[in-house]
Amino acid sequence: MHQINEAKTILSDRIAALSESATIAMAKKGRELTAQGHDVINLSFGEPDFQTPDYIKEAAKQALDEGFTFYTPVAGYPELRQEIVNKFKRDNNLDFKPENIVVSTGAKQSIANAVMCLVNPGDEVIIFSPYWVSYEEIVKLAEGKSVLVQGTLENDFKVTAAQLEEAITPRTKVVMYSSPCNPTGAVFSEEELLAIAKVLEKYPDIYIIADEIYEYINFEGRHASMASFDFIRDRVITINGFSKGYAMTGWRVGYLAAHKTIADACDKMQSQITSGTCSIAQKSATAALKGGNASALEMAEAYRRRRDLVLDLMQDIPGLKTNVPTGAFYIFPDVTAYFGKSYEGKTINSALDLSMFLLTDALVALVSGEAFGAPTCIRFSYATSDERLVEALRRIKISLAKLQ
Repeated sequence: MHQINEAKTILSDRIAALSESATIAMAKKGRELTAQGHDVINLSFGEPDFQTPDYIKEAAKQALDEGFTFYTPVAGYPELRQEIVNKFKRDNNLDFKPENIVVSTGAKQSIANAVMCLVNPGDEVIIFSPYWVSYEEIVKLAEGKSVLVQGTLENDFKVTAAQLEEAITPRTKVVMYSSPCNPTGAVFSEEELLAIAKVLEKYPDIYIIADEIYEYINFEGRHASMASFDFIRDRVITINGFSKGYAMTGWRVGYLAAHKTIADACDKMQSQITSGTCSIAQKSATAALKGGNASALEMAEAYRRRRDLVLDLMQDIPGLKTNVPTGAFYIFPDVTAYFGKSYEGKTINSALDLSMFLLTDALVALVSGEAFGAPTCIRFSYATSDERLVEALRRIKISLAKLQ
């Protein structure tokens, strides 16, 4: 075999420019310490700690027994697409047809499909910041330019309609956001989304990618969807999936709902990359939707209780400045009070420094806000047991007190 010349760049510029997912990278470091025998509490991953509900697992077994082991249609089984249509009507009062739905291998692929089908090199994509780590990297792959619009802690990290309008240029092609938001837990109200929609109404060539994967983990009542506003509905691509609400992270099923022109394009894109999503996972996803959202709402209530627990424990830790998140399962405190402080000759100059210090000293894995467009913050996931959360905050309090 020929030796690869490490001094020569053999990889594409595309992959060289791409950053590794920070959440996955921190989880990897945590696993390395665990493998060395350390008791690491991992609050870095955005993954429910609940098991997939039994009725969904049973549907997978039944699908295997019934022989669903062959290739699936690229856009998903017709039955699943119809159940997604029914879900949109039931939960969001949105009218779609199966032709508007494309099922993918997770919501991340749905987002990537939409961006790749809409964004040309040089097009601008406005991203509400703080944002999920993959948004900016997906835009890079499409050779677009990310324009980050920063929400403030004082406004629950939510971008306002006025901020959005100020960021729009003739090159703007897409606006992208999540609600409930990863990493902040912020939830846009119907009134806030309406104000944003009225701005976008004036720009008919701008499309909106609305990431609603945390829809069911909402502590404020009814979820609001951007696609509910008729005057911009045809320009909204709604992203959702099963990972968060149904605790189906490993099953890898997500979907988008969009105008048929965009849905057809995403079908075409997906046909050349992955083709159709796993047959067994699709059958289980169909059962999940047929079973309603009662299990999702039970999990959401547990998350609400855990949120309150963590916020209460944080009150005893000086220097953590946070809002009260109203959805998802994250708390995103500002940690600048610790910048410039030191321990054993090591100075904390950034949120990344602090998160690494807490990993090695407290054995608690968190994710630095740099990856989310908020370099003054750190993301805590509270998708774990009460006991682990109490222990994690106890350790963090002890470690932070060492910084002088």
